[in-house]
Amino acid sequence: MQPSNAGDVSYDDPWYDALASGWGESPRAAGVPSARREQDTVPAADVYLEVQRSAAFQEVRSRYRRFVVPGVVIFFAWYVAYLVTATTAPGLMARPVAGAVNLGMLAGLGQFLTTFLLTWAYVRHARLRRDRAALQLRWDTQELARGRGGAS
Repeated sequence: MQPSNAGDVSYDDPWYDALASGWGESPRAAGVPSARREQDTVPAADVYLEVQRSAAFQEVRSRYRRFVVPGVVIFFAWYVAYLVTATTAPGLMARPVAGAVNLGMLAGLGQFLTTFLLTWAYVRHARLRRDRAALQLRWDTQELARGRGGAS
């Protein structure tokens, strides 16, 4: 039987591992030190405002916008062009290309292909240009929240 947060209710959980997690422990839990020292903490709102104003955060956001805005505009234009062409020029879309395959079918498959291509490009861009900086920013934010002054 393990003590609960309330202290008066117990439960039997064979998967519970107090030493590994430390999460959800009451302050009276024996042998588990507190993960935070209350006197050293900084208000979370101040930490996040400081991080948001930092040059590193602005750079990550800038890299994100430089990829996403043109990508959305181009993909949306391609999608609208497909819809407008399909509704205003059905003869063009019905033009046979090879056997029973017509231009409209190829354009529709092209929509799927560009969706996957855009997803792949986004993931690659995030991995190469943003993930490392965002991870460092997250660690710095956690250090600031603990009151150790990890970043500026």
